[in-house]
Amino acid sequence: MDSKKYFYDYEDYEYGDKDAKTLAAEILEDSDLNNLKEVIVGCWGESYDNDVQAILDMIVDNKEKFAHIESLFIGDMDYEECEVSWIEQGDYSRIWDALPNLRKLTIKGSQGLSLGNIEHKNLKSLEIICGGIPKLVLNQIGNSNLPGLEKLNIYIGVDNYGFDGELEDIKKVVENESLKSLKYLGIGNSEIQDDIVKVVIESNIIKQLETLNFSNGTLSDIGGNILLENKDKINHLKFLDLHYHFLSDELMNELNKLPIKIDLDEQEEVDEEYGNWPMLTE
Repeated sequence: MDSKKYFYDYEDYEYGDKDAKTLAAEILEDSDLNNLKEVIVGCWGESYDNDVQAILDMIVDNKEKFAHIESLFIGDMDYEECEVSWIEQGDYSRIWDALPNLRKLTIKGSQGLSLGNIEHKNLKSLEIICGGIPKLVLNQIGNSNLPGLEKLNIYIGVDNYGFDGELEDIKKVVENESLKSLKYLGIGNSEIQDDIVKVVIESNIIKQLETLNFSNGTLSDIGGNILLENKDKINHLKFLDLHYHFLSDELMNELNKLPIKIDLDEQEEVDEEYGNWPMLTE
């Protein structure tokens, strides 16, 4: 067994007085732990009213038992267990030193999220799935030192559910000079997707990318035209992911002429009355 998911279902915490502290103890006492490469943490019991800090602290306080872990996913739960915008996250600042062999970190939810001073030579993948990423976290990623990172995927989200940043914060991320190994960049699920396209297209990092992901956001013909006008900057890509978008048929036809693999699935209808929304918010 390389991977194991630890979680509570409704009956566990509704009738069994379970929370992040009890799940932390169960993970620590699990006889399978020594043989795992990946630890996945799902619902820790009323995750909307009970943050994950006890589990993070347990990992750090027992780092010798987790030093071999290569992949960590905190918050793997569906909307029936807890809406993504309600998931109470925690402070990951001590995780970087505690898990020297960590290759992949996936975090779902952004309430109370902080990554601290990010420095790790072995991390290859960082993904944050949320309905709104805090400015603080964007700046922490922008200031990070991750020379081995190959994949960065960030769900930006909307201001109603936690996004309080600006384009400058996103620009800081793509201008981070430590990301010299990055091959996959995803900055999607945003209500300002067109503006993000412009920021990324104008950055130097695009030259080294193989996959560019602007999916799940409010990409319109404005952003589509920016891509077409700068096709010389993206023709080297192996994959351009634009699925879930608000592009017109005409723009889709033009984009499909690009000499690269492109995903234009899930064309959404423009909402003239209430405006367009990203795929994942609440």
